[in-house]
Amino acid sequence: MLYGHGDDGYQFKADIVADFSTNVWYNGEPEELKEHIFSNWSNINKYPEVLAESLIHKIAQHHHLLPGNILVNSGSTESIYLIGQAFRKRKTTIVIPSFAEYEDAAKMYDHQVSFMNWDALDPLTKIESDLVFICNPNNPTGEVCLYIEALLKNNPKVIFVVDEAFIEFTLSISSAITLVRQHLNLIILRSLTKSYAIPGLRLGYIVASEALIQKVKKFKFPWSVNSVAIETGKFIFDNYERVQIPLKELLDERERFVTSLKEAPVRIHNSHTHFFLAELVNGEASELKQYLLKEHNILIRDASNFRGLRKSHFRLATLSAHSNQLLVNALKEWRNHTS
Repeated sequence: MLYGHGDDGYQFKADIVADFSTNVWYNGEPEELKEHIFSNWSNINKYPEVLAESLIHKIAQHHHLLPGNILVNSGSTESIYLIGQAFRKRKTTIVIPSFAEYEDAAKMYDHQVSFMNWDALDPLTKIESDLVFICNPNNPTGEVCLYIEALLKNNPKVIFVVDEAFIEFTLSISSAITLVRQHLNLIILRSLTKSYAIPGLRLGYIVASEALIQKVKKFKFPWSVNSVAIETGKFIFDNYERVQIPLKELLDERERFVTSLKEAPVRIHNSHTHFFLAELVNGEASELKQYLLKEHNILIRDASNFRGLRKSHFRLATLSAHSNQLLVNALKEWRNHTS
């Protein structure tokens, strides 16, 4: 899906004052990151490391794994398409609603694709596929799966691709990376763009057994991760503790935001992250998106193109208290506009 994601404000002429369409941390990149990048600016005068080897070593050390357990990529999207290619023509199940790139990558590489609703998933689920994609926490719902290990044990011949792009935005679960040592049927996707607010750099990595990493790496092209992205990743892991987002404060603000939205003509779905699904009582999300852009310079994520959702669904991310109130006020005006 080349178009149809969030954070599409560049396609509009409006000067966006509050962007709720992206679930990236709203307060910007870590302090001192710019200075670190510019101090290593001369790196752009030569080719980057072929496989971002120095960053792989730092990530492996951070997770107490071997470098052979890690593959650094140009964002989670490259990771997804590499996996799609490595498992070409397999039977693949996607737990929905979820990120569209799983389906697109699977179809690009001739997978037999089937879908399972998130609500149908439980610890005893038996899956008749070769590969399963689960986003945990899930995008766009913010739900979490608490029984990844049970699924791995009950489906030992199935490769589970668990996308943890938003793991830094929840207190309800911990990463499943520690399970990689015991379960050879687990691939974990991690993103370094969401909580560190650097989506323009494209940076993520895969964690899996050495055998699975080797299988995926066969299809990777050289220099896919640029020098600036590599230096950014090294900065993050060298300063890991101090560059984490203030998660509790963010989730507390989400609760205040959700409470305020009860005054608006929307239904809010439960979430374990800072972003969540909302649903219009009347009307379509596409209409609301255009209204908010035109009248208030506010951008939301029309979620109707997620498989399994309706035209009334849209996704919101928690921003600052001031920005959140702008949206609450605008939604009240929308109610009057449509009544």
